[in-house]
This record gives sequence, C-alpha cells and structure tokens, in this order.
Amino acid sequence: MKRPCLRILSLRTFLGVLFGCSCLPVSAASGPAPVHGLWVWKSPTVLGAPRGVDALRDFCVSEGVNEVYVSVPASGGSSEEHQLAELIALLHRSNIRVEALFSSTDADEPGKHRDSLLSRVEGIVKFNREHRSNHFDGIHLDVEPWQRPENKGAGNLQFLPGLVEVFRAVVAKAAPAGMTVNADIAVKLLKGDSGQRQMLMSSVPRLTLMMYELSNPQDGTSTQQKAEQVERTSEKDLDMAYEGLTGRNLAKMVVALRTADYGDLLRQMLGKLDDANRPNPHYLGWARHSYNDTLQATR
Repeated sequence: MKRPCLRILSLRTFLGVLFGCSCLPVSAASGPAPVHGLWVWKSPTVLGAPRGVDALRDFCVSEGVNEVYVSVPASGGSSEEHQLAELIALLHRSNIRVEALFSSTDADEPGKHRDSLLSRVEGIVKFNREHRSNHFDGIHLDVEPWQRPENKGAGNLQFLPGLVEVFRAVVAKAAPAGMTVNADIAVKLLKGDSGQRQMLMSSVPRLTLMMYELSNPQDGTSTQQKAEQVERTSEKDLDMAYEGLTGRNLAKMVVALRTADYGDLLRQMLGKLDDANRPNPHYLGWARHSYNDTLQATR
C-alpha cells in the first residue's frame, strides 16, 4: 500500500513544479532583453553641459535605453577622460552598457586613416586597464566608405573587402580585452551576393543596420502605415541579410531608426521593431539616432 502512495505524492510534486514554472514571469523564460541603443555624438559638449551626465542617464532610463554609443574625442585630455569614467560609472549603476564610438569614411583603406582608428581603439584598451571598475563594454564603429563618391551607386561594393579587414583588425584588439565590437552598416551592404554577405556577417559579432529614410514626418502617411512599413521592411532586410549564409559565427543585428524620419513617433516605431522581429534568432534589438537630436528639439 505504501508504494502507490509514493506514486501519488510524486505526481503531486511534479504537478506542483510544473504549475510553479508556468507562473514564472515571462521575462524569466524569454531570455535576455533586446538591445535598445542610443548614439551620443559630440560627447564633450553634451556631457559638459549643466547636469549633462545625469540628463543622459535620466533619458536612457525613461526611454528604455540599455546601451549607449558615446563618441570619444581623438585628442581628449585628462578632463575628458574623467568625464567618460564618470559617465560609465553612472550608466553602469543603471545597468546600461557603454560602447566607445568612432567614425570614419576612410578607415577601410590601409594607411593613416586605418592606423589612426586602430590607435584610438588601443587607447580604449588602455583606458579600460586604468579604469577597471568604470570600463567601456565595447567598441562601436561608424565606418562609412559608401559615403565617398567612388563608392556610390547600387551594387558598388568594391570597398567591402577593406571594410571587413578593418572590422577584423578592431576585433583582434578589442576581443582579448573583453570588449564586443558593433559596426554600423547601410542597407546597401545587404544587397551583395552570398559570398560578400558571408564575409561581412562573419567579421564582427554585432552589426547595426541603419534603416533610415523610410519615412518623414510630412509624408502624409498615417501612424499605422508607418508602423506597417517599419515591420515589413525590417523583416525583409533581416531575411535578405542572412539568406543562404552558414556558420555559427554570424553577427547578430540591431536595427536603427532616426529621429529625423519619425519625430515624436520614433519611440512607437522602435517598439514595432521588437514586436515584428523578436522571434528572429538573428535580431538583437533596436537603436535610435540620436540623443543629440533630442537635445536640439528641447532648446
């Protein structure tokens, strides 16, 4: 008679555990929260304003931003270094990652521009060694060779091998120091053949797709139409990016929208990106360009 009782007890225990698991918050079962990023340009001016650092932190918390891309001056002094360390400490206390942001239109080409970029990355590695408790979490690259006249035109990706080279060179310096590398790309790069896209997608752990100029505040389309366009285009671009690619080392992708394209509707459109793409294993989250636009609108 004892053995059946034990079976009933085991069944009750199993059902209790099963019920308990079903009551867990959705966030506990759905994995890490999506990336919600924010560019911050001209950081010495932005952070040097009255309450500049606190204001940026408050904006991030209120807008659900969990990582920030902060431009780092090419020739910053000790005051800028202290300012950055203070910012990182404040943001980290709010569970916000911080990436050092560098821009260039020429670093894809070997020579002084690439050497300068790599030297600045080495400067961040040094900064992290000297500020172990207030360190950058990653490097964010805004290298845009497609802006040069010779690289204009549909299908013109002659710059891609050089761009991949500099991406890999930055990863080689940042990864051993425990930093991620995140690189901005234009939609144009997703239109290459599978070999070109495989090369790009395997060069860095993270890419940020600048999905700009889909709309503008005066184009006459409704909020619903704008939202549907954001959902439809982001799904199409993600499918195009990874079509036919293989391997486990493919970059995850963040999709970025601009303030200039949506104005006060930007936050709503960013939410549509998460709604549409969260099930996609390649989708990492969204980013908004930029904090500086928000500051200009409040002046």
